[in-house]
Amino acid sequence: MSEDQFTKLFKYMEKRFDIVDDKFEEAANDRADIRGAIAELSAQVRDYHNEMKFMSHQMDKLRDAILQIAKETGVKLSIEI
Repeated sequence: MSEDQFTKLFKYMEKRFDIVDDKFEEAANDRADIRGAIAELSAQVRDYHNEMKFMSHQMDKLRDAILQIAKETGVKLSIEI
């Protein structure tokens, strides 16, 4: 192989490796974006879960208050709560 052929081959291979490196970098960036999106979604789900627990607790307190008021006033509730 002549020096000119080797130089051409080297430049070709260098260009191909640069393309491969760029593709790996794009894939790494995509994975980082996906991990970020998953972390954000996980935080939103956690917040929603905490809100639902709080609301459930508040509903239980309201139910107990309604039952107590009904009992003390002698009001018969038409539905069971």
